Amino acid sequence: MKNAPSLFVSHGAPTFALEPGLLGPKLNHLGEHLPDLAAVAVVSAHWQTAGVRVLHTAAPDTLHDFGGFPQALYQLRYPAPGAPCLASDTVAVLKAAGIEASLEDRPGLDHGAWVPLLYLLPKAQVPVYQVSMPFDLDAQGALRLGRALGSLRQRGVLVMGSGSLTHNLREIGASDPKTTRYAVEFTAWIRAHLESRDLRALVEYRRRAPHAQRAHPTEEHFLPLLVALGASSDADAVTVIEGGMTYGVLSMESYAFETSQASVRLGNTPPV
Repeated sequence: MKNAPSLFVSHGAPTFALEPGLLGPKLNHLGEHLPDLAAVAVVSAHWQTAGVRVLHTAAPDTLHDFGGFPQALYQLRYPAPGAPCLASDTVAVLKAAGIEASLEDRPGLDHGAWVPLLYLLPKAQVPVYQVSMPFDLDAQGALRLGRALGSLRQRGVLVMGSGSLTHNLREIGASDPKTTRYAVEFTAWIRAHLESRDLRALVEYRRRAPHAQRAHPTEEHFLPLLVALGASSDADAVTVIEGGMTYGVLSMESYAFETSQASVRLGNTPPV
């Protein structure tokens, strides 16, 4: 089985499930060119726990873990099977890497998992399970968690970090370019340092990236990027999956890390 990629997806607002925008079709295109997958292991910003937990549920439900959105959103389902055997193996892999982990039979997949998967794997036939982020996870710990999970790629497990490249909800809806420029500049800095694989700078993004504190008042939506990066290797190329900027300041830019870029031609252009 060919190694699966690792992937970071900016999942945006829950309404991304109804409004594909620029990113939805590109995720669909990527999904059509993925190698055969044994499963998808998702690290989502929306599942934080005391210690690492791994979803062991055989038939995970679709969790609508949000409120106040259009009723059509609550009718959506993503009926992918779970992966209990791989979940157990993942716990063993994490423990072997010195990361304490345990199984959990929580009800299902949060929207950080199923919303982007609606586009990436719309047939919902590939098994999906989640790996939580500890409450005390930091940037270095996220990279370490990703490195441990990266060995699963050899078994056909796609490691997907799901968060948001920028995530300042207090500034949602801003339209003045003087206000929104910071999100564009932060996105450009992250892209450049991913493409040069400058891991030190990315781990130290909070003090080195422009506007980092403003782009991420809290870190939980950025750390899944470092998990996906940690799951990649020096041999992997990075494919930029442009998603544009939604609600003025929410960057939907996403990234695929894989040994060959030949299957992913998305016609991207640099941010301005």
